[in-house]
Amino acid sequence: MKRLLARTGIICAVVVLVVGSAGVQAQIAKNVAAKSPWGPADEIGALNMMTDASRFDVLKQVAGGKVYDLGVDLFVGMPTCCAPFGDPTFQIWMTHTPARDTAKELLSYSGDGVSMYTHTGTHIDALNHFGLHGKIWNQVSAEDALGVRGWTKSGIDKYPPIVARGVLIDVAKSRNVVHLPASYAITVADLQEALKKQGTTLRPGDVVLTRTGLMTLWPDVAKYRLADQAGLSLEAAQWLVEGQKAMLLGADNFGVESFPSKDPVNFVPLHTYLQAEQGVSLVEALWLEDLAKDQVYEFLFIASPLKMRGATASPIRPLAISIQRK
Repeated sequence: MKRLLARTGIICAVVVLVVGSAGVQAQIAKNVAAKSPWGPADEIGALNMMTDASRFDVLKQVAGGKVYDLGVDLFVGMPTCCAPFGDPTFQIWMTHTPARDTAKELLSYSGDGVSMYTHTGTHIDALNHFGLHGKIWNQVSAEDALGVRGWTKSGIDKYPPIVARGVLIDVAKSRNVVHLPASYAITVADLQEALKKQGTTLRPGDVVLTRTGLMTLWPDVAKYRLADQAGLSLEAAQWLVEGQKAMLLGADNFGVESFPSKDPVNFVPLHTYLQAEQGVSLVEALWLEDLAKDQVYEFLFIASPLKMRGATASPIRPLAISIQRK
């Protein structure tokens, strides 16, 4: 009888935790695509916070000439987020090659082709990537704006070059671990503690990059995988975008959020909340190890997606340059 009661108690506790977690998420996420405060024609969401003045302001703060490359290499066999969903892996092949006998030709011509999922390697998600009930950001309906060759609204081609103040939040270092545990959901307290230890303050319009330390596992496909990665909790994302007015979020993991989802009906609750409800884009699979090693927490962030019409994402090679700390 005691064992039965104990088991019942454990089951009840688990149910309470799951229901409680789902309840908190429900309070944060309305699960409805939002109208843009920047008007009915808006297709880039929070990136509207970036202006000529804000770009010039951060450019004036550059403190040195060292450039940090925040992108990973693209190569055959690399870790990919979405091969389990049937999306293509990265492939490259030669379309033209020079002759091996150089005496037979003057001109040596090389060319190659690439096939890949647009969400491969270091990339930025567009606001048409995830929606709710058939609608993406600004209440644009798939029925009205989705074709066989992509969206006519909020495609990655609409995105401007991004030049803004960037902030690294090194949660792994703050928690004194090489990388966060599997499926760990970063809390608001984690972010606040890391910022306090770094002596860093967030400002409206920031590009906020969170370090989980998972790039220490790159490129081991058996260890660096989507299924059980640590990442932001929904509460932490809300604190960043609604509380601190972050313009763009990124991380060194697949998806920015933690996996698997705790929401039984939404496997990417942070994606839908940010993209469909808040108009905030995501940068995934960032290389943050060099910034972390040099303890560069505030920097000029520069990135520009390829102008692929209607695409839901684009590979990017973000750059960071240290700025003066105010």
